[in-house]
Amino acid sequence: MSLDRVISISGKPGLFKLITQTRGGFVAESLIDGKRISVSVQNNVSVLSEIAIYTLTEEVPLRQVLEKIKEKENGQPTSVKPKDSKDKLEEYFFEVLPEYDEDRVYASDIKKVLQWYNLLQQHNMLDALEEGSKSPADEEE
Repeated sequence: MSLDRVISISGKPGLFKLITQTRGGFVAESLIDGKRISVSVQNNVSVLSEIAIYTLTEEVPLRQVLEKIKEKENGQPTSVKPKDSKDKLEEYFFEVLPEYDEDRVYASDIKKVLQWYNLLQQHNMLDALEEGSKSPADEEE
């Protein structure tokens, strides 16, 4: 499953995978407990493939950040826990993405990225990172 089908819903913990579309929105399944919920168009939803992290020079797609975490951790859960101190989170993220913009990427953002990575890792969904790494332009060459 690609990151195009994994979403974050504002106000709801964790990640969800899209199951099907409905007339007024769609049905999503929680990666935390497997419960299905109906999501309306009024909900604030973010598709993981559309999220990027600010760096000093550009915005790096979340997929690439998750790939870097996966490389650092050899595909295992993160060595730093999302509930660790702000300093510990920032130090870890600096190892993963040295050029991240400390003024625009907050500890709460880092915490969320680590939680998402661990959820994807727990559900064996990290392989979706490689699937999505080739853009259509790459395939034409």
